Amino acid sequence: MPQVSLPQSRHPDLPFTALAPMQDVTNLWFMKLIAHYGSPDYFFTEYFRVNDTSRLNRSILAAITENDTGRPVFAQMIGESIPHLVRTAKELCNYNIAGVDLNMGCPAPRIYRKNVGGGLLLYPEKVDRILGELRSAVNDRPLTVKMRVGFENTDNFYEILDIINRHSIDLLSLHGRTVKDMYHGVVKYDLIASAVKRVDCPVLANGNIHSATTALKVLSETGAAGVMVGRWAIGNPWLFNQIRQAIRGEPIAPVPLVEVRNYIDRLSQTPYSATMPVRSRVGYLKMFLNYIALNVDAEGHFLRLMRQMQTEVEILNLCDRFLLGDLTKTLALAPYSGV
Repeated sequence: MPQVSLPQSRHPDLPFTALAPMQDVTNLWFMKLIAHYGSPDYFFTEYFRVNDTSRLNRSILAAITENDTGRPVFAQMIGESIPHLVRTAKELCNYNIAGVDLNMGCPAPRIYRKNVGGGLLLYPEKVDRILGELRSAVNDRPLTVKMRVGFENTDNFYEILDIINRHSIDLLSLHGRTVKDMYHGVVKYDLIASAVKRVDCPVLANGNIHSATTALKVLSETGAAGVMVGRWAIGNPWLFNQIRQAIRGEPIAPVPLVEVRNYIDRLSQTPYSATMPVRSRVGYLKMFLNYIALNVDAEGHFLRLMRQMQTEVEILNLCDRFLLGDLTKTLALAPYSGV
């Protein structure tokens, strides 16, 4: 079966950019927030859990049906039951999605122990059957895969790449670590480069792309069609614009810390705040600040003090102290090392 054309990029003269799917982060609200600062070319939803009793999650579906960012949205699924993956893919195709994405990379132990997400990488024959059935079911729009280079090692890597080719997958998002690596250790960009040469579809390089300079280096090293950025876009939502500026050879516009403070205000005003317990709301804000802090303070004082705060008021007062004290300071273009 021939491959299907990907949606048009907003920047057809440049490599693709994509916001990585992150569970409990990349909901409709966060996509719109990122779009305010500079949209990637593609969004991917949080994963729709697929099993024998699953139905489309309405909250995740809103990231498709209520999305006014103007950017294509791929609907991601996670599961291993072929009939129910096919059923869910067909249901998703009734909506205005850019394509259907299969998660074969989630490194959370509670996920991979169920032989879904990154756990599928242990079973190439199962992957072959799943992709074959999904390709038959999803024939009028892109079918894409997000995966890692292996589970505990890379023994199955090339076999799975050949399966990707066999079923005419339209886009491969490849994180250059194994499932067991989680988010630590060296990213194997050399294996992403090997995938670029081996598969017939475009490849998005994923894994520790924390700055525009890193994106340029990874694109050069791998030959990938673009980059997918996850956690580091939380800390720097201007990153997609900065990547485009760097690719064009333009100077990267500095972001004053006062703008970062405004971003934090937007983060604190999540639409879920009213129904979230105070402790949960504080934890939710800290989740974002854990990344923002790495680009703010080279000594790590902001990060350390933020983690000690007990209330939202305390956190926002601390933000005022570090972000509004000197209006000439700007957000670092890459996370400070050693923080």
